[in-house]
Amino acid sequence: MNNNDRLVRLRYALSLTDADMVEVFKMAGKEMTKPEVKEMLAKKVENARKETHTPNIYVRDCDNETLDTFLNGLIISQRGKSDKEPQPTGEIKYMNNVLLKKMKIALTLTSEDMLEILDSAGVRISNSELSAVLRKEGHRNFKECGDRYARNFLKGLALRYRD
Repeated sequence: MNNNDRLVRLRYALSLTDADMVEVFKMAGKEMTKPEVKEMLAKKVENARKETHTPNIYVRDCDNETLDTFLNGLIISQRGKSDKEPQPTGEIKYMNNVLLKKMKIALTLTSEDMLEILDSAGVRISNSELSAVLRKEGHRNFKECGDRYARNFLKGLALRYRD
């Protein structure tokens, strides 16, 4: 799963319009236009027709920094601007971990809420496994979040927020 897939799934789960997404980027300090957002959400035509299991290729690539900026904007849009200066995330090695952490913050979710969201998508994990995924990279109990957890978390969000 690439960052464009994550962005598309987030947009669907939270019922965001193109205008909403432009505004979220703006809140985080990144100027984006509707056409630029649409390009990040649109698959290339030649790739869309293939029936093989090749990764999705989008018109415009969404890099880690762009997705991180969107998630920061989502936090600001849901919780308001913080008095503290935002800390630069730096190089992002585990985007799925960052996604789960920032969605937990943006939607004010508890660990129990996150477990319920995953459970609604058919994934059962323990509280300690979730805690390991939410830990800071470098912590001795840190665990990389795989695409399966991130994909099912976004699916569970859609089930929760689109009903």
